[in-house]
Amino acid sequence: MALGAILLVGLAADHLGQRTPLPRVTLLLIFGALLGGEGLDVMPAVLIDQFDLIASLTLLMIGFLLGGKLTGESLRKSGAQIWWISVSAVLGSTLMVVLGLVLIGVPVGLAAILGCIAAATAPAATVDVVLESGSKSPFAKLLLLVVALDDAWGLILFSLAVAFVTVMTEAGGAASPLLAGVREVGGAAVLGALIGLPAAYFTGRVRPGQPILTEALGLVFICGALAIQFEVSFLIAAMVMGAVIANLAKHHEYPFHAIEGVEWPLMVIFFVLAGASLDLSAVRDAGLIGATYAICRIIGKLTGAYIGARAGHADPGTRRWIGAALLPQAGAAIGMALIASNQLPEYRQLLLSVVLSTTVLFELVGPLFTRLAIRSTGEHSSGTGQ
Repeated sequence: MALGAILLVGLAADHLGQRTPLPRVTLLLIFGALLGGEGLDVMPAVLIDQFDLIASLTLLMIGFLLGGKLTGESLRKSGAQIWWISVSAVLGSTLMVVLGLVLIGVPVGLAAILGCIAAATAPAATVDVVLESGSKSPFAKLLLLVVALDDAWGLILFSLAVAFVTVMTEAGGAASPLLAGVREVGGAAVLGALIGLPAAYFTGRVRPGQPILTEALGLVFICGALAIQFEVSFLIAAMVMGAVIANLAKHHEYPFHAIEGVEWPLMVIFFVLAGASLDLSAVRDAGLIGATYAICRIIGKLTGAYIGARAGHADPGTRRWIGAALLPQAGAAIGMALIASNQLPEYRQLLLSVVLSTTVLFELVGPLFTRLAIRSTGEHSSGTGQ
């Protein structure tokens, strides 16, 4: 009954999202928060308990579809913009958060970890806002490409930061966390390629040129299961697999378009349960550090993405709005915070309270700016230098 109600609420959110300033992602999160433990507390515990599984399935599909957009043709059309913007936005938010936190007296090690966590963007929320808008503009396409790379850069920076702080606190050798980070990112890329290479040839043969849903789900679930088994990033593994198939499967008319039919129902359940799982009490605990983190992340994303767009010779609309479109933040940031808190238990309480509290803010407000950016650029964003 709860699942049925959630899916019907998804329809209502889609309808309201087209007629109000709030995107459907934000509406679903608010609805979930109202039903969760911080609200009416009527969400069945069995669904809350399955949130991690549903989140993993949803993010696997998102990663796979984002990877499918990283084709040689799309990268050539975006030129240097995608690289300049993704790297500059990540570095801008990281450096700004580190600087802001150090200035208010936060230890350098903790500031470095929070700065790297600030680099992450929420792929699910961003993708859904693009899908909801129905925009096929160059700006929307560029945004999806940037988001596809954003978390990869963030994970690399995060691994370096954890290694740096581990040495500073004498919690262990530098090699251990650094190698773990390299293994998580590099191992995921290798796994995605190993699955994607044979899949590029064998899929799309049952129905010539059109891979069927069974093939898509089978590959995505196997990729995710192996990534979890080998303790590598399942999001990056799915992205690499999708990119390999999209680039090498020349007999595909459109790789795995069937998966988009089941993506939205899963995303509805994911966002409602995410809202029900929000810990609003963490907002009170974050205090000045949380406020500084949020403000500096916003400034860093806006300025970093603007500098990258300018360096990549993007059009004025892209320069002005790409940073705002990258503000959503959710699961990846929480995952990084959990990893860091386990590695560095002395920072556990502060790390989790800051990241959880700001996630509430960026997951509710971030999609508003993403939709505003897409609507403001519209079809006028040429995606090329002028």
